[in-house]
Amino acid sequence: MSLSVVVLAGGLSAERDVSLRSGRRVAEALRAVAPDFEVIESDLDGRLLQQFADQAPDCVIPLLHGAAGEDGALRDVLDCAGITFVGASGEAARLAFDKPVAKTLVASAGIATPASVALPHSMFRELGAAAVLDVIAEHLGFPLIVKPTKGGSALGASIVHNAEEFPAAMVGAFAYCDVALMERAVIGTEVSISVIDTVDGPIALPSVQINAPGGMYDYNARYTAGTTEFFVPARIDTDLSEAASAVAITAHVSLGLRHWSRTDMIIDADGVCWFLETNVAPGMTETSLFPQSLAASGFSLGEVAADLVRLAVSGR
Repeated sequence: MSLSVVVLAGGLSAERDVSLRSGRRVAEALRAVAPDFEVIESDLDGRLLQQFADQAPDCVIPLLHGAAGEDGALRDVLDCAGITFVGASGEAARLAFDKPVAKTLVASAGIATPASVALPHSMFRELGAAAVLDVIAEHLGFPLIVKPTKGGSALGASIVHNAEEFPAAMVGAFAYCDVALMERAVIGTEVSISVIDTVDGPIALPSVQINAPGGMYDYNARYTAGTTEFFVPARIDTDLSEAASAVAITAHVSLGLRHWSRTDMIIDADGVCWFLETNVAPGMTETSLFPQSLAASGFSLGEVAADLVRLAVSGR
């Protein structure tokens, strides 16, 4: 089937560089396996809608990271323009992008998620930052994770071991979003599981175990080759692996996602899989987790991307 496919990457978010790397990799992979596809790489700018009006592509693959590509807005615009695209709908993307909302929805499906509190910057101004931090520290205890409620690549995220580290962590989170999530840290094995849709429904790819330096899988640990140690599949027993895969598929389904997603979790010493978050636009760089899962599964990035394009074009 001859199709024109636009790989959309870049944008103006703090994750622009990661997005461009993801887009370039997917475009190259598609060209290698689908010579009948016309693959075009485009940035997110003021010319895009006119470009689509002049010649509408058969399908768009949005690989924008951060708000521009994951908060649902772009996907709604593509829908309004009648453009078919790979990935979550605007409505589903909004639910997954808002971490407290995603946690609530996944928890309602019976999945464990760490206790947390999400507060806007204004609450700290009105009640006094020191008093609010004291109450939260008493409620959640240490260590805890502080991160923006919306955003990716762990930008603005940090681990807090004691009260002295708390204020700086809040400043870091508020630099990227005006609402911060404070979440009880779960000690255990950090695992990420990617999910792809097939004609027979969603399937989980092999798990990726993440051993980040200092225990924090931050921006540097994610995108600097050699910084983080990965094991694919994760070094967990078969029962735990199946349980973790079930969590990822449950998150994918309960959030209403489609085509692809990646769910991050911590497995504690008792074998409980704690849901952290789900990404609707997984990174596709040379150090990203989704491609590592694909490689371990025997699938190629180009083949999967081509299959998902065909799935989207068929209306599924």
